[in-house]
Amino acid sequence: MTREEIMQKYPKSGDNLIAILHDLQDNCEWNYLSKEDLQATADYLQFPYSFVHGVATFYTMFSLEPRGRNVIRICQSPPCHLMGASTISDELEKILGVGFGETTPDRQFTLEMTSCLGVCGVAPAMMINDQVYGNLNAERVKQIIDEKRREK
Repeated sequence: MTREEIMQKYPKSGDNLIAILHDLQDNCEWNYLSKEDLQATADYLQFPYSFVHGVATFYTMFSLEPRGRNVIRICQSPPCHLMGASTISDELEKILGVGFGETTPDRQFTLEMTSCLGVCGVAPAMMINDQVYGNLNAERVKQIIDEKRREK
């Protein structure tokens, strides 16, 4: 779907800014918003570029840098932290060979931290793209990453 087709799905209202940005990012192979995306959105909604850029940089679910096909977000909320999120983080860094904020050389995975996924009852948890995984341990994390690698 083209940038223009995405924007045309929405009435020209500021209420649609975040939805447009999400759709543009989801439509991008590398899971990010380009300067051209931001400018086109600003033009479409008749907002200053700086306003659209400010919204895109405020929310952690948006990225202005290319990322992997699978964006892995590790929950760092107090319940996840207490239940072993740091062990899960260490395991992911080991398996993927990258640190937080980095993308694997094959561009399949980007590793990020997030403040809360809202699934405290299944801590520790992570999200890969739109899928949440809870009750994690090192073995389960390895299985999930292996499954994602096979999905290519």
